[in-house]
Amino acid sequence: MIQDEIDKINSRFWKLPVTKVKGRVGPGEVQALRLPPPKSHKGQNGKLLIIGGSALFHGAPLLAAKTASRICDYVFFASTPENNQLVKKLKSRLSTFIAVPQKELSTYIGQADCILIGTGLGATEKTKKLTESLLRKYPAKKWVIDADSLKIADPKFLPKNCVVTPHKKEFEMLFDCPPSTENVIKMAKKFWAIIVLKGKVDVICTPTECKFNYTGNSGMTKGGTGDVIAGMLAGFACKNDLFLSSCAATFINGLAGDRLFERVSYFFNAEDLSEEVPPTLKWCLDF
Repeated sequence: MIQDEIDKINSRFWKLPVTKVKGRVGPGEVQALRLPPPKSHKGQNGKLLIIGGSALFHGAPLLAAKTASRICDYVFFASTPENNQLVKKLKSRLSTFIAVPQKELSTYIGQADCILIGTGLGATEKTKKLTESLLRKYPAKKWVIDADSLKIADPKFLPKNCVVTPHKKEFEMLFDCPPSTENVIKMAKKFWAIIVLKGKVDVICTPTECKFNYTGNSGMTKGGTGDVIAGMLAGFACKNDLFLSSCAATFINGLAGDRLFERVSYFFNAEDLSEEVPPTLKWCLDF
């Protein structure tokens, strides 16, 4: 059964012309990720803080948190009072999430190994002020900056070695230039950031290196798939290098979508994608 799946994936991805797959990501990035040591204890394998959600957008940060909770030990969830109440109401199903008030952000930022900000915050002036003030105040933390924070933040506030995860429109809004591979390289160098430009072929660049991801399909155009990759990336980043985490998460996100496509064609959503992440990770470790 596993060999059949390997053959299918080989036929679709590993036989692309060499000129198109230079620097491609694959199972090797997943296998390079740190795994929890056998004698580790709760809390030693990652603490993630997610800052997201608004009165209008509830699902985005919950998708990110749901995915991340499968990877790291703790997921702290800082949102609006409405969203924090939603998490508490769903406690029986979301027992791995810890809802924290935004007024206590500094405490949880201090504890967190990585911070994901932007999912569902809303592209408002309030989001702009919150994002830029936190990036300014905590430049040494590991940051994954996503979604609405990308739409309104000034890139001059990006801390060195952060990860930004824009789709093409968000890239234009953040950097004020077309979303080409050449510009991804330029902006990564200019701001000393890691950029994950999401698209048909994902472009993942540091100031000194670029890789490309060819997994994924048009069934993944549905809302929420970006929240899945953001949560996964941030979960990996708690205990892994940011570039490795970016490459592994991008590959797994697309491959999980491709595994779903083999079973149900285009008819899956972001919830299905999040559920497919663990078996896809296991498949890569066994590859």
